[in-house]
Amino acid sequence: LPALIRKKRDGERLEEEEIRSFVRGVTEGTAQQGQIGAMLMAIRLRGMDAAETLALTQAMAASGRALAWPPAWRGLLVDKHSTGGVGDKVSLALAPALAACGCKVPMISGRGLGHTGGTLDKLEAIPGFRVSQSPEQMQSILERVGCCIVGQSEELAPADRVLYGLRDVTATVDSLPLITASILSKKAAEQLSALVLDVKFGSAALYPTQESARELAQSLVAVGERLGIRTAAVLSRMDEPLGRCVGNSLEVLEALECLGGGGPPDLRELVTALGGLLLWQCGLAGAAEGGRQRLGRALDDGSALRTFEAMLGAQGVPPATAHRLCTGTPPQRCRVLGQASIREELPA
Repeated sequence: LPALIRKKRDGERLEEEEIRSFVRGVTEGTAQQGQIGAMLMAIRLRGMDAAETLALTQAMAASGRALAWPPAWRGLLVDKHSTGGVGDKVSLALAPALAACGCKVPMISGRGLGHTGGTLDKLEAIPGFRVSQSPEQMQSILERVGCCIVGQSEELAPADRVLYGLRDVTATVDSLPLITASILSKKAAEQLSALVLDVKFGSAALYPTQESARELAQSLVAVGERLGIRTAAVLSRMDEPLGRCVGNSLEVLEALECLGGGGPPDLRELVTALGGLLLWQCGLAGAAEGGRQRLGRALDDGSALRTFEAMLGAQGVPPATAHRLCTGTPPQRCRVLGQASIREELPA
């Protein structure tokens, strides 16, 4: 491993077998944390070409098991990933809305990274919600509900679990090849049909400029397509919070507004834009605009909210709690979730 670190440190490209060897060391625990950190920094400073990035992604995906789905779901398995921002609660509304439109959505989400909030942290503000689900449990939930939002299990891309944690403490979060491999290794293990990526740019995003975000989007789409996943990316601005609320329970409340056909216009616009692309990619809409309109109808007719309630029940929330949260008044919903001891309103 020291020879591989030295090679990348000096700006040389790594061969596919060398990359596989590094990932094996990460997965099997034979690589020391200092060595892994040194390799991450070498990659951050020297970069990787497209072939290296693809090899890293494939090796990380192969470090664990791949999910297996019924043949009848082929073409309908979709997911979305955001590079992170402030107030980004899109996944909470998008997954059930897509399921209400006929997709299967095995959404594997993450915790907060850097200053960005994590979808799992937000969902855990709901009493009883369990983000830990086995692959067998995921399939059962998809059969009954059509979507689930879960954490990364130890069986799925375990190399990424190690690297994801170390990137945050080694100042390598913003490395383009490391971001690409981290996101897409999990998506490859999901055996997806289609994927849409929300790549943020701006003052609260990993990439401050539209040009740097476009470079990441191009890397993600190119590697995703090489993995056999129909992949599209949207560039969205993150110079101010998405929607009006920031904070786990507050963002759940705002996602519920969106699921009920309301909520902030910018949140609905992004949810329907990303969902419309996925419906088009998997053949449930003739074009992205038609997909956007269909997803909007699922938000407006209550079917997305009903699917969200069913997902909550399937992932451990007591049925009465899920029903109160999804059908209650705003004060009733607040009582279900509880409130932070300190709340501050910041006028625009």
